[in-house]
Amino acid sequence: MYAVIKTGGKQYRVAEGQTLKVEKLDVGEGASVDFDTVLMIADGDRIEVGSPYIEGARVSATVKSQGRGPKIRIIKFRRRKHYRKTQGHRQSFTELRIGGISGSAASGPQKAEAPVLQKTEAASVQED
Repeated sequence: MYAVIKTGGKQYRVAEGQTLKVEKLDVGEGASVDFDTVLMIADGDRIEVGSPYIEGARVSATVKSQGRGPKIRIIKFRRRKHYRKTQGHRQSFTELRIGGISGSAASGPQKAEAPVLQKTEAASVQED
């Protein structure tokens, strides 16, 4: 079973027990976070897609750590112009562990069975 959630302007495909890094969230380590912006839930061959989000669906996660990514060097250079500029950037992130996925496709069968058509006596008389 997996779900697609939206956070930090990005979409992530998550499954229970998975660890992932997302854009920085303002919560402490060990805190619980619930995402209600669930775009899709898939459980085997049952797939539910929201428009844009699935009503009542939630993905719960626990914050493992807060951190910063590797340093990225930015260099601007114009030849023969005596211009050179260097800059660095480290992106902040929050590391999450997905705890559970709850929603309509995640709980119980949702597909309605096709109605069974039964022959009535009037219909069988007309066939004869």
